[in-house]
Amino acid sequence: MSDWSRYDESDARVRPNRRGSRPRTKVRPAHEGAEPGTVIGVDRGRYTVRMDDAVVTAVKARDLGRRGLVIGDRVAVVGDTSGDPDTLARIVRREARSTALRRTADDSDPAERVIVANADRLAIVTALADPEPNPRMIDRCLVAAFDAGMEAALVLTKADLASAAELRAAYEPLGVAVIETSVKRDGGPAADPGFVELRDLLAGGTTVLVGYSGVGKSTLVNALVPDADRAVGVVNDVTGRGRHTSTSAVLYEIPTGGRIVDTPGVRTFGLAHVDPEHFILAFPDVSAAADERCPRGCMHESAEAGCELDAWADDMPERHARVDSIRRLLASRAAGDQY
Repeated sequence: MSDWSRYDESDARVRPNRRGSRPRTKVRPAHEGAEPGTVIGVDRGRYTVRMDDAVVTAVKARDLGRRGLVIGDRVAVVGDTSGDPDTLARIVRREARSTALRRTADDSDPAERVIVANADRLAIVTALADPEPNPRMIDRCLVAAFDAGMEAALVLTKADLASAAELRAAYEPLGVAVIETSVKRDGGPAADPGFVELRDLLAGGTTVLVGYSGVGKSTLVNALVPDADRAVGVVNDVTGRGRHTSTSAVLYEIPTGGRIVDTPGVRTFGLAHVDPEHFILAFPDVSAAADERCPRGCMHESAEAGCELDAWADDMPERHARVDSIRRLLASRAAGDQY
């Protein structure tokens, strides 16, 4: 009998994969020496991070796993943070987010996408004409802002072309700041009272600008941040829509104070991630009235459906306007149509 007959498959020695042979540990390095920064740009796996003394290009370290990074994220960075050409740092930690503005592809898509993190305010930029305003899109953006715990403002551009009275009546009862601007009037932006009001509003915190293409969002950015050099598009005479002039979100420091995040033009704003029962909590007086008066499970559709908010509003026009506005927002969340 040959020596080979004494061996079986249990005697085989398989050389381990070299990459997987090192013992693994769940203990991650603490990176105590990591420097703080804020993500101000994202481009195909490369992140532009503003540090205290420099702006650096970085990649995401393996420590972060699948955790995504977006504009506004506060991060910890190691490696070469000089910001010199051809240098690359590593992002090793993402700090907790104070807010996260989200949207979904449509109302049936459970996959939500975080647009911007740690912003204080959402400014919905809408033209009063050319293209015509779309209240349903405004409503959806407001729902997303309130759900994220952010303040909201409605910035109406091209104020020299149409009246803003109807939109003011619809949104000011919700506590939304409404600002009319026309930065192309004679004398430039500084001569426009609305632009000055907007600049003062933005001086505190971080504001996200969202709106259709062609509404004048890039024009506003260029007026607020003269060296931003955002491309400005034109509106199609047939469709009434503009082309996408901003292709990625970018965070800018405003010379007069505050920060803005310019986002690409949107055509839809899905709200599959928003729980309608939570939305009314953004309005304390109405929420308290609903808890006290409305039957359990009330969807606040109408008095005929059993909602008691109309009785609570009584003969107070301000309350009725607020209830009507909130119902419109809730209906916008419930509707499945897109624009």
